[in-house]
Amino acid sequence: MTEFPSHEQLIRMYDVPTPRYTSYPTVPHWKTDTFTTEKWIEAVRASFDESNDSDGIGLYVHLPFCESLCTYCACNKRITTNHGVEIAYIRSLLKEWSHYLRIFGRKPTIREIHLGGGTPTFFSPKNLRWLISYLLEEGTVHDDHEFSFEGHPNNTTAEHSQTLFELGFRRVSFGVQDFDSKVQQTINRIQPFENLQSVMNNSRAIGYSSISFDLIYGLPFQTTRTIEDTFQKILLLRPDRVSFYSYAHVPWVSPGQRGYDASHLPGDLQKRRLYETGRQLLKENGYRDVGMDHFALPHDPLFQAQANGTLHRDFMGYTTTNTDLLIGLGASAISDAKYAYAQNQKKVEHYLQAIADDHMAVFKGHMHTDGEMLIRQAILQLACNGSILFESVDALDDTEAIATLDRMCNEGILERTADSFRITEHGRIFVRNVCAAFDRNLRKSADAASTSLFSKSI
Repeated sequence: MTEFPSHEQLIRMYDVPTPRYTSYPTVPHWKTDTFTTEKWIEAVRASFDESNDSDGIGLYVHLPFCESLCTYCACNKRITTNHGVEIAYIRSLLKEWSHYLRIFGRKPTIREIHLGGGTPTFFSPKNLRWLISYLLEEGTVHDDHEFSFEGHPNNTTAEHSQTLFELGFRRVSFGVQDFDSKVQQTINRIQPFENLQSVMNNSRAIGYSSISFDLIYGLPFQTTRTIEDTFQKILLLRPDRVSFYSYAHVPWVSPGQRGYDASHLPGDLQKRRLYETGRQLLKENGYRDVGMDHFALPHDPLFQAQANGTLHRDFMGYTTTNTDLLIGLGASAISDAKYAYAQNQKKVEHYLQAIADDHMAVFKGHMHTDGEMLIRQAILQLACNGSILFESVDALDDTEAIATLDRMCNEGILERTADSFRITEHGRIFVRNVCAAFDRNLRKSADAASTSLFSKSI
């Protein structure tokens, strides 16, 4: 009988800085020096012409404003209580959309819309209706569409939910993170359970068919007891999906995280116990693993997509639809045009100025090589299906990657089937590490550079 390394040994070995692989190449490894706006426009037009009529396109709309700073957050955001910023920002979004409409040359079929942030429900229901109505006015809604938004339990009103429902939204994700009072105070995310319960009940009553909660493990002062308490509360509400993310301590990126230090955070093995505690409670209550960090009840489309092989992953995370063209609108938004990536200006002022000057807001990007597209597909197979066909591995002609996969088989992380490498139940927590086996850019990076670019995998 094969004796595998212990769980603790593998965690020590693999808990290293690793990308989350919502893209390949990852943003720090984009070849920005060969990218131009003209090349980006060509890629958008080619991707649109190939995919619009059948698969449609996706829209990610970044709404960066928040009324208060959650110190754990590493997202691009702007803190303000001035809601007068809404009008000018929406006008810029709509003008940016008009740029893309001219590139398309004909009416787009819209399959996905995701409102992310920041806090999308910072915007009033009236202004959200104006924004979404205009976006949809210039397109055709795909029969199999998925519209979703991120909601804050403290400020998502019934009117917000009703307005977006009337516009075709059926999925909502609420940021929960943790319910322990000490943890909430430390990360400046004070939200009573009653607020989440209220928005959950409103969403159900209105008719939302997929409700997700986002939680984080590894936050300052979390313990297995606080995690158990948080999950017992969550399970009372029984959301359709749960995302359980590893906290990324990157104070050099997010200065708000400097309010606490490593001594306040759980150690590597303790952090892993936090995850296993939450995961076990979810599984005991009928939730199934989906890809990395995600869980869903069997009726939810996310689990069904994994089961039938149609699960997809992109800059929005896991999705049940797959569009080759994803247009990002707003400050810092990233777009994916199959042959290229592009990112908008990060600072709100720079974004607004670019649009006011009648320019594209894109400030950097990457054009894919044929080899990179093959690697991207290999990583998608692993991240979405938990396996990769031998023929896909052979097509990469990467002896170092094969050696890594062989080693992971000997460690019990992978197993060989008749035609593929498959991630074992024991190896599920190492999905990011398995994907990294194919990341040639990561292998070339100096250790010092890698530690500052990515969070730890576990």
